[in-house]
Amino acid sequence: MYQKFIINHDGVLKFGRVYRHKDLLEYDEDCLYGGGFWTIDNERGAILLYGRSFDYGAPNIRMVSRVDWSGVGGKPVPIFFVPHWPDEDMLVPICNLFC
Repeated sequence: MYQKFIINHDGVLKFGRVYRHKDLLEYDEDCLYGGGFWTIDNERGAILLYGRSFDYGAPNIRMVSRVDWSGVGGKPVPIFFVPHWPDEDMLVPICNLFC
């Protein structure tokens, strides 16, 4: 199982521990805005998003309108996108409005 995320057709950021990104989708959902991988950064107390989904492409972080926290324990924490993983010099905050 891998820590993966998707951004569905409604702009919902969904997390999970799955083999394939499509395993995060419900029956009536599409993944229009890509996905990738996530990890917990204990030093920052945040979730870091990085990479891209092989099936759905790179994440379009600007399309996130809501976060489904159930796949990461249900508790809101800061979320950052790391566009040049593993280089963490640039962190793009995406959770300022959703946490």
